[in-house]
Amino acid sequence: MKKQLSYMDSVHRDGTIWNLSVMVLLLAFPVAVCFVFHTVPDWGSLLMGLIATAPMYWAVGAIETVTFVPMLGAGGSYLSFVTGNISNLKLPCALNAMEQNQVSANSEEGEVVSTIAIAVSSIVTTVIIIIGVVLIVPLTPILQAPVLQPAFDQILPALFGGLGVAFVSKNWKLAVVPVVLMLILFIFVPALDAGTVGIMVPVSALLTIGGARVMYKKGMIA
Repeated sequence: MKKQLSYMDSVHRDGTIWNLSVMVLLLAFPVAVCFVFHTVPDWGSLLMGLIATAPMYWAVGAIETVTFVPMLGAGGSYLSFVTGNISNLKLPCALNAMEQNQVSANSEEGEVVSTIAIAVSSIVTTVIIIIGVVLIVPLTPILQAPVLQPAFDQILPALFGGLGVAFVSKNWKLAVVPVVLMLILFIFVPALDAGTVGIMVPVSALLTIGGARVMYKKGMIA
């Protein structure tokens, strides 16, 4: 008789299968392009590019796994890492859903709520993208109107500002270390720009964890 898998075992099984499947699909595209156009990449240039960029993505991936999984739960994490937009879309949706239902991510109820919230968010995002692709041509003159440009220039600051307020308000003491550090670095080190944000995310996360550990030991946070 076949043993019945528990909910968490089935989550890990299905999550592993789908994540590996997506990885194969992503790698299949450049392979298919090579076959269709009868060409191969410049392996030397590819290797140099990977040496320059891959360590940053490895670091970010490791930090995101450590920081996001405890907040999203296993099912939500598998789904989020496939669909993307975790910090600015999936994470807020999951946290808000769990907060509204008064459950935590480390419970089975929280697992279910987080996964459903992220799944709905992914579906809504896909539908909006489809609508955008269909309407992009007729809406282009409106979207490119000079009167709307100031609003579009503030989309990202407004998005991350709103997320920042939501998270900082829950425990402002934890935000002091990363906010002060990033302000000092970006003000006094002009070389840092948007291209270095990916590197600074894991650095900031590690310093935040270290600062939280020190404050917890000193009794400054519970």
